[in-house]
Amino acid sequence: MISTLTGKVTEQLGEVVVLNVAGVGYGLWVPQEDWGHLSTGAEVKVYVYEHIREQTYDLYGFLSPATKSLFEQLLSVNGVGPRMALAILSVGSINEVRAAIAEGNVKYLQAASGVGKKVAERIVVDLKDKVGLGLNPDATTFLTNPVVNRFDEAQEALVSLGFSAQDAATALGGVDPKLSIEERVKLALRGKTK
Repeated sequence: MISTLTGKVTEQLGEVVVLNVAGVGYGLWVPQEDWGHLSTGAEVKVYVYEHIREQTYDLYGFLSPATKSLFEQLLSVNGVGPRMALAILSVGSINEVRAAIAEGNVKYLQAASGVGKKVAERIVVDLKDKVGLGLNPDATTFLTNPVVNRFDEAQEALVSLGFSAQDAATALGGVDPKLSIEERVKLALRGKTK
């Protein structure tokens, strides 16, 4: 098992960095934050995660053990593989990613390539209390968000315009339900209440 590698960066190819260690070039997938701290010719120590399958043998490198640890936590979530975990870590700094998970910021996590709403929600549910930022009781409010009220045509109209069920319910929250459907939708779109 390879835990760390120390050597000289000889090439940067896309998301892969080639690290020369005693004459052997190791190709390492690295997150964007670490990529910005690496330069060709620099002597660095990286913490390594090995991903070995029948057809592949990939190495993932991280400049800090904390980043590697978060990467491994992401891998523990059902449906998250190494490339997706790397994409999530590349959305922002490690602290921003940890904060997004702890706060339940699903939209932030969805900014990563290949991460859909369900996977982002699963990441929050599985890791919110494991990322080391303390438990945020509001982190999983999306689990109890309202669904579309099929008896409220104004809410259905807002959802058909692209609102989420929660956003539609929130927008209509202060609008008088006795108004016509059209009037309620107009006021919700304007963000006004009567």
